[in-house]
Amino acid sequence: MTAVPLRRNRDFVLLQTGQLLSQLGTSSSSIAFPLLVLAVTGSPAKAGLVGFARSVPWALFALPAGLAADRWNRRWLMIAADGVRVLAIGSLAATILLGRVAFWQIVVIAFMEGTGTALFSAARPGALRAVVPTHQLPAAAAVESGRGSVVRLVAPPLGGALFGIARALPFLVDAISYAFSTLSLVAMRTPFQEDREPHLASIRTRLAEGLRFVWGRPFLRTCALLFGLTNFIGPGVLFAVVVIAKEQGLSGGEVGALVAAFGACLLLGSFASALVRRLLPVRAVLLLELWTWIGCAGFVLWPNVYVLVACILPTALAIPSTDSVVHGYRIAMTPDRLLGRAESATSTIALLIAPLGPLVAGILLDAGSARATIAVFAVVGLVLALWGTLSPSIRTAPSLDELQELA
Repeated sequence: MTAVPLRRNRDFVLLQTGQLLSQLGTSSSSIAFPLLVLAVTGSPAKAGLVGFARSVPWALFALPAGLAADRWNRRWLMIAADGVRVLAIGSLAATILLGRVAFWQIVVIAFMEGTGTALFSAARPGALRAVVPTHQLPAAAAVESGRGSVVRLVAPPLGGALFGIARALPFLVDAISYAFSTLSLVAMRTPFQEDREPHLASIRTRLAEGLRFVWGRPFLRTCALLFGLTNFIGPGVLFAVVVIAKEQGLSGGEVGALVAAFGACLLLGSFASALVRRLLPVRAVLLLELWTWIGCAGFVLWPNVYVLVACILPTALAIPSTDSVVHGYRIAMTPDRLLGRAESATSTIALLIAPLGPLVAGILLDAGSARATIAVFAVVGLVLALWGTLSPSIRTAPSLDELQELA
């Protein structure tokens, strides 16, 4: 029986529409939060603290949220997470309108929103798996990647523009976007989980089960480590682009345009993802992103920030194709009862590694030259590319046609 195309899959379209609006609101308020703190306190350090408060729940609660997603009804868990975020962001918008906003309140609300996001994100892969046939999961992951690329292009200027109109406006829009996400979840018909056996084991045992599942399967373990470590290269190189561009005299607008070019190529790559998966074997798709990171070494030969950006644009084109296979396979290969915990274990690896990229880049740029900094990231990229190429689990990855048999 031929599967319904994703664009005609009612529940998939509802899920993606709700998440597009929610993600757009969240990313817009990501720009508005530091602007609000600077307007209230004038302190960049306090703005950084709010950013930390908003992101730290992902690292703190990823594993417990995965456990909750595997134990309770995922639809109601996602709706509850949206409800927490509506109340938190809505209360911030209200206090801004009343002229009573205080710094401590901004910190608390940022932490609450981040906590709701961590809980929602742990349950979301189960919802995707429930509404999409197994062999369509890579295509569905590519759609989600494209959605994220659109948001990265549109949200920053939108958030800044809304804040310029009224300080409360981006937060009000964010709260409304969470409400729309809730409505889309309520309208979906498919259950977000399979029938489950009662949980008799301890919490510690259940958490360890998800970690053991990922670690005990060579393909999942290798992908978690390889593509988790690319979260060191990507944020580090993009951070270096900003610093090097400012050192070479570019204006803020020009710096933003360079970063936006990377986002635009991510979007183009998501459109090309289906074609890439048809033309290339699975192993080649998996290695595509790894080998293109080495291109940043071109900056070592010609230390111009425009050259650096040009060298990483092929990576931006490759990332959606590789991600669609990695994420699609991982969801397809994981039993429904373990999906929340396994996904959270993988996310935790990425969350722990990602902040190290900008940190290391900043230290290297401060202590040495821009050439040496980019050379370090290029060498890390080469090591990861060789690792992936020589890995038996990557070499023997099943074809996309075999995904149905993995369910």
